[in-house]
Amino acid sequence: MNAKCMVIGVILVGMAAAVGRGECSPRVKDVADIQGARANFLRGYGLVIGLNGTGDGAALALRTQQRLLRRMKVEVTEARELSSDNVAVVMVTAELPPFAKEGTRIDVVVNCLGDAESLEGGTLLETLLVGIDEEVYAVAQGSVSIGGFNVSGAGAGVQKNHPTVGRIPGGALVEREVPSIITDGRSINLLPRQRDFVTASRMAKAINKDLGDDAAVALNAGMINVRIPDEWMHDLVGFVALVQDIEVAPDQPAKVLVNERTGTVVIGGEVTLSPVAIAHGNLTIEVSVVPEPSQPMPLSRGETIVTETATTQVTEEKARLIPVEGADVKELADALNKLQVTPRDLMSIFQALKRAGALHADLEIM
Repeated sequence: MNAKCMVIGVILVGMAAAVGRGECSPRVKDVADIQGARANFLRGYGLVIGLNGTGDGAALALRTQQRLLRRMKVEVTEARELSSDNVAVVMVTAELPPFAKEGTRIDVVVNCLGDAESLEGGTLLETLLVGIDEEVYAVAQGSVSIGGFNVSGAGAGVQKNHPTVGRIPGGALVEREVPSIITDGRSINLLPRQRDFVTASRMAKAINKDLGDDAAVALNAGMINVRIPDEWMHDLVGFVALVQDIEVAPDQPAKVLVNERTGTVVIGGEVTLSPVAIAHGNLTIEVSVVPEPSQPMPLSRGETIVTETATTQVTEEKARLIPVEGADVKELADALNKLQVTPRDLMSIFQALKRAGALHADLEIM
């Protein structure tokens, strides 16, 4: 892919967002959460067994096996009686969703703690998952799926994905519920995922348009209080569903995101430029060494000598001064594509525009 096509690809992301915003607005549930309806993180420490020689070689795996067997009334006098090649010590994590009831199944993620090579084919033994209060909220167990492989031999190997990290879909059962309180009996609070005064104001107006002038009020950029009407007092679920289904047009901040590791540039649809002129040109300096043999004269009994001659070549592309004034993302993309810059050069241009005060957007380097 040439430089011009690459620049078009990364810029049109912002333009597509600008076009799509006017066609269909997202719902409240897509841009805001309900205060009190939150998830909780769980963690646990366990063993994965049944590995094909790809387990831990650390002493931690042996000690963990000993403790497990003792709880099962199996006495092991010496650690050398056990083998760690088929066992891996793992950290198990999960996310307990709001309103999860006892018996609900949740997914778990299994991560190696030691030097195990792969969890392929392994089974997680019963593992207690605790919360930040050290109370047990779920129990995990099941076959680990890694979605990849790690094969090696004769000095070569092939690996797909990360074989030391796996998942168990529905691998944990909830044993304790976490209370979720979303109302004080009179109202609910909406928390916009994008903390913005414009978005909060638009959300309150959209709700008032459907439910009445006094239904919602924006308390600040991150909270909208919605009053529960008397006719909905006995149907909180229906009222929340009604509010979440209301369409709202969130404000899109003017922002340019730059990922230097991958060379990706994303420009928001609200990004504009003041009148400015940009000159772009590359200076390439190449230094090379050319060997030159030196032959002796005939019958002189001399030896052939190879000498090296250094040459320096300087190539400078012609730079053009192009005026740029981006009223929207499309005009900005067209102007920058005329320079035929690479994404890395594009990063430098945006940084210079920001320093010059011509870029009216936040520049975020990832």
